[in-house]
Amino acid sequence: MSSQKKNRFKTALTVTAAGALLATGVVSTQPAKQAEAATSQTKNVVLFVGDGMGTAARNAIRLATVGEKGKLAMDDMPYVGLIHTSSTVPVTDSAASATAYASGVKTYNGAIGMDPDKKSVATIAEYAKNAGKSTGVVTTSQITDATGAAFGAHVEDRSKQSDIALQLLTKSKVDVLLGGGEDFWYPAGEAGKFPDAPAEDPSEKSKGTQGNLVEKAKSLGYNYVSTKDGLKQAKSGKLLGLFANEEMFQQNEEGKGDIYSPVVSLAEMTQKAIDTLSTNKKGFFLMVEEEGTDEFAHKNNAKMTIKSGQELDKAVQVAKTFAKKNPDTLVLVLADHETGGLSIEPVDAEDESGDGISKEDGPFAIANSKANFVVDWTTSGHTAVDIPVTAMGKNAQLFTGVFENTAVFDKLMQAYGFKVKK
Repeated sequence: MSSQKKNRFKTALTVTAAGALLATGVVSTQPAKQAEAATSQTKNVVLFVGDGMGTAARNAIRLATVGEKGKLAMDDMPYVGLIHTSSTVPVTDSAASATAYASGVKTYNGAIGMDPDKKSVATIAEYAKNAGKSTGVVTTSQITDATGAAFGAHVEDRSKQSDIALQLLTKSKVDVLLGGGEDFWYPAGEAGKFPDAPAEDPSEKSKGTQGNLVEKAKSLGYNYVSTKDGLKQAKSGKLLGLFANEEMFQQNEEGKGDIYSPVVSLAEMTQKAIDTLSTNKKGFFLMVEEEGTDEFAHKNNAKMTIKSGQELDKAVQVAKTFAKKNPDTLVLVLADHETGGLSIEPVDAEDESGDGISKEDGPFAIANSKANFVVDWTTSGHTAVDIPVTAMGKNAQLFTGVFENTAVFDKLMQAYGFKVKK
């Protein structure tokens, strides 16, 4: 197939995949009037971000996990929308996208909780905290990486991860912080629970710029844990869990040191966060991120992209189980942007496979079937395609239709019954 014809085929597949997500039994659209107003206030929000996980990635995860007729937990929800992902330029990064979700402003790539003029903008988590709710950030990335940071910090450059950590503790005072990134909580030369320069990645080592922030957290009343047992035994209250030097996995090309085996799973961290935050009778806001769906897509590693997506889906099920018992809870699953220009194709020995990192991956078995599929890539970077959001629970109907990423903040504020402070 010529490259021109192949590109047209990929485009058609992407459009078809998006249409299929909207049109099949995975979701159902609702009357416009129903989507216009919140019926009553939402008490709890669990916002899942599958970093880099576009429609095609969700479909690859679905096919590999439950097959053509099955439903992932993240898709088996009654409401769906499509989100435009641009920042101040067409292709966003995670920092600007998360700031749009958290604060409702379009900003430049790299900004954390800042508008284009580098002025701080209040986040949905900070509004929740001011309303007496508890707040949490859970991620398989560094806690201080772009997505988690944007819900509780305000810096001009996402690289200032130690500054972000300090703000999470002392400014936004996030109650539950679980994920990786220990290196930014300890000063250079002072290793934490995880040794500097581990064999799997010798470049990982303590590099904090704000002193020993783990000790700072303890002095502020945080219970600090670094193991699975420690997390399990931790009592209610403020909780800091750091489970890796950097990300909780090793992002590499397939067969070249790619490892996805976190100390604790995303589902376990999500369960602990919900158990801890839900002791607050006024409710909570929790952001949960799976970073592997982005990092492995950057490496065009479909095997691990799918695996990390499967782990995200297990975490979504944890939140759905809670929401079914607590119907004043809203659960959302979305992405910040798409990564890799991923497409799903039939197995075809004559199809050109690209070269280097962008060659086809697979074939992968379709669950409950004898059929297979392959994953092809068009880039190792981000793209500007729309991404889906699926929703269930109290005021989930607000998230139908096609809207800008900044509208996620507006809809969350409406669901909670909060008013924007001028």
